[in-house]
Amino acid sequence: MTALRRFITASGMTNLADGIAVVAWGWIGSLLTRDPLLVALVPVALRTPWAVLALPAGLVTDRVDRRRLILAMDALRAAAFLFAALALWLALPLAPAPAEGLSSPSLYTALLAAALVVGAAEVFRDNAAQTLLPALVPPDRLERANGWLWSAELLTNALIGPALGAFLIGLWLPLAFGVNAAAYGLAMLLVAGLAGQFRAVRSDRRGWRAELAEGFAFLRGVPLLKTLAWTTGFWNLFHQMIVIGVVLHAQENLGLSAQAYGLTLAGGAVGGIAGSLLGERIVRALGAVRTMQWMLAASGPCFLAMALAPDAWTLGLCFAAMEFSGFVWNVVSVSTRQRLIPDALLGRVNSLYRLLAWGMMPLGLILSGLVVLAGEQLVTRGIALTLPFWVAGIGSLAVTGLVWTRIERGFAGISR
Repeated sequence: MTALRRFITASGMTNLADGIAVVAWGWIGSLLTRDPLLVALVPVALRTPWAVLALPAGLVTDRVDRRRLILAMDALRAAAFLFAALALWLALPLAPAPAEGLSSPSLYTALLAAALVVGAAEVFRDNAAQTLLPALVPPDRLERANGWLWSAELLTNALIGPALGAFLIGLWLPLAFGVNAAAYGLAMLLVAGLAGQFRAVRSDRRGWRAELAEGFAFLRGVPLLKTLAWTTGFWNLFHQMIVIGVVLHAQENLGLSAQAYGLTLAGGAVGGIAGSLLGERIVRALGAVRTMQWMLAASGPCFLAMALAPDAWTLGLCFAAMEFSGFVWNVVSVSTRQRLIPDALLGRVNSLYRLLAWGMMPLGLILSGLVVLAGEQLVTRGIALTLPFWVAGIGSLAVTGLVWTRIERGFAGISR
């Protein structure tokens, strides 16, 4: 097995675990409370570390062997999922979820703690993984390698994982977390077998403030990277509003079971896999600038269509279209970033970029719950549950208009 295939297979295993957890975090949270804000706080705990630890993750990634960092973080995530499975097992059987408050505060607290640990480890792991990939392939093959990587991740994370997670929830609740530990163990075996140099080659070692300032200076000096970071950040904010908003919308408005809900999310995986595999060809046909502009423009209508989707099939098609455009965007965005940033700075600049791009996720999750709570004061609960889709759609269209020409100017700047 080549190094790239080994790396992609390992990422597929960790993303299978993450895909199972995508369904489990929100669904099990909804079994403890029907309060949309409390349900949202579980994935908020998962995403908050991105805003807190992104900068330390960049510093660490540029200082240590990136392969060893990935191994350590996967081991930490496996332990956290085992803890969550044990806490859930000890709390069974679960009492009915109240409209307000929690049926089991101790279990809810344990889930929040596990989510924080998983999220913290993910920050370091993902930053190290994105900086390790350029060491496995030449620069002119980054779009193809990223496309293969994301298609494998989506196949497991968003297609197989959610469906398997829904099945495990129906079979026995603790399995939704317990199976993840085995997946992380297999991933660790694969990454441990990678051969090569995975520590950044650096001529000096300064204090963390100076090193961080060096990363800031580089990011500030490339307007295209700043534009892409902020744009991705707002897109992620709107996407997270959808991800958490759809849980209660699917249950109460569409009457979906856990299995049907998982299959609906799998529709997004199909679109994302197609986008990942076709991204390189689309870039060759349209060019990087037009590809990013039109993929971003497609997101707003997809978000709006979700509010009007009458059933699981239609909602799944909306997810497919949304993820297709999002992952074609990512093929261009991440490959461009990996080419522009020197290896010695890649961890720090990548973490700063992801702080802007991923740090917005918790805001989206909280905003989704607040929008529903505020909407219930004015309209019926059924309508209020669709409001996050309307806010995300309108917001995405506004962002598209603001950055349309900036993307074009940014690419023109780096081609001079």
